[in-house]
Amino acid sequence: MFDLLLRNGRIMDGTGQTWFRASLGITEDIVTVLRGDTSQVEAGRVIDVAGSVVCPGFIDMHSHSELKLMTEPEHQAKVRQGVTTEAIGMDGLSYAPISSPKLEQLLTYLAAINGTPPPDVRWSSVKEFLDLLDGRAACNVAFMVPHAAIRIEAMGWDDRAPTPKELARMQELARQGMRDGAFGFATGLTYPPGAYSDTDELVAICEAISDLGGFYMTHARYTKGDQLLDPFREAVEIGQRSGVPVHISHFHSPVDGMGEQMIGLVDDGRNAGIDVTFDQYPYAAASTVLHSLLPYWVHAGGPAAALERIKTTAVREQIGDSVNPMWGRTLDDYIFSHIGSDKNKEWEGRSLTDLADFQSKKMVDAICDLLIEENLEVAFVARTGNPENIRTIVRHPAHMVGSDGVLTGEMPNPRTYGTFPYVLGQFAREEGLFRMEEAVRKMTALPAQRLGIQDRGILRDGMKADVVVFNPDTVAAKATFDNPKQYPVGIDYVIVNGKLVIDNGTHTGALPGRALKSQ
Repeated sequence: MFDLLLRNGRIMDGTGQTWFRASLGITEDIVTVLRGDTSQVEAGRVIDVAGSVVCPGFIDMHSHSELKLMTEPEHQAKVRQGVTTEAIGMDGLSYAPISSPKLEQLLTYLAAINGTPPPDVRWSSVKEFLDLLDGRAACNVAFMVPHAAIRIEAMGWDDRAPTPKELARMQELARQGMRDGAFGFATGLTYPPGAYSDTDELVAICEAISDLGGFYMTHARYTKGDQLLDPFREAVEIGQRSGVPVHISHFHSPVDGMGEQMIGLVDDGRNAGIDVTFDQYPYAAASTVLHSLLPYWVHAGGPAAALERIKTTAVREQIGDSVNPMWGRTLDDYIFSHIGSDKNKEWEGRSLTDLADFQSKKMVDAICDLLIEENLEVAFVARTGNPENIRTIVRHPAHMVGSDGVLTGEMPNPRTYGTFPYVLGQFAREEGLFRMEEAVRKMTALPAQRLGIQDRGILRDGMKADVVVFNPDTVAAKATFDNPKQYPVGIDYVIVNGKLVIDNGTHTGALPGRALKSQ
């Protein structure tokens, strides 16, 4: 007798192969695929899913949910999309392993995109961090050792290369994180302190986790070389030199015509024997922290030093027009998504240019004054993406889906609430960029393969019961830039570790998520 029987669905098993008709039995947290007549099969509950797709739970290969899972564990924005596992630690911007005083610096530095943990909840090791999420949230997590944490722990916020002793310390911290269950090493090379590193440093850290099965995941160094392909060439070089697989985060360029060249670079790497994959979200907009617009040197010494620095007229004059974005874009398209205090909340949904014009200030002064007033807790959405490049890139077989979802603020990027149903409904069904089965593969088996998770991502007997049931004719994202916090339609059931979290469109309140571990 099964605990739950999903009867007569269209099974898309995650491999990308064509769907087949079958039922799915779940006992505790294990699935069994049942072919043929199941009318006599006994189960504690039977759900008729005829006409619906039954597939593995979706794995978000790029999320920023770690602290929101502590404070909002039902995680409605993501589980209603079918996400059953979140990859966290992304862009190297996360919180373990690290010691107490430096943790507080990181919490301040990243509050705009990650929020803050409960005031009495702290940790130091990766194990302690994962224990806080295990069995306490609606979805699973898979953690990457963040470059920022281990660099700050080893050498502070210094704008320089590490000494041999400091580099050895970073290597050991990365290995410790892997032994505690992390799946790899993640960097954010346009954010201090990661931006202060060089290629040799990153190769050395990757070499340290190679024998533990780790891989390298990177927000590339967009300022490098030609600022087009050279950032991604560095990522491939790190994989080639260190011998670890490489995964490029939110692989995209807003520059017309770059899509083909970018996937050509991936193909060249793969043809040379380098294991290169990437993720991308479907919306033509980025999201990040406002203080990322400041030059790297401003951040040297950490958040408190940066705040003191930008109070001075001389520093602001030195910053000047460098706050403006690359590739000739303007700050008219940079829209405030989150501002920490109630005093300035009214600017959420309005542009940086609107703020500077209203205050009759130079842009650098408007930005610096707001950062000081908000203690750095300001984020924005940059509507500067290139829809054609996105569509070129996502068709590649090494592409997997990552939302890069930021859960702070009232005007987040719609990718936070809509990524997975958008890929299913818009890209697969409406535009025919790929078959629905291939869309599912990009969300399930492929990210599980990249992470090295052996018991999820495919529906086969004995696999873990992370399952999504959706209507292929109606599944769609509702989130828009003007109204981003809208749940999707057409995703009726979401099961995590055998427990119904979304039941006929309603969140049950169940928190069965686990902290998945590589070791």
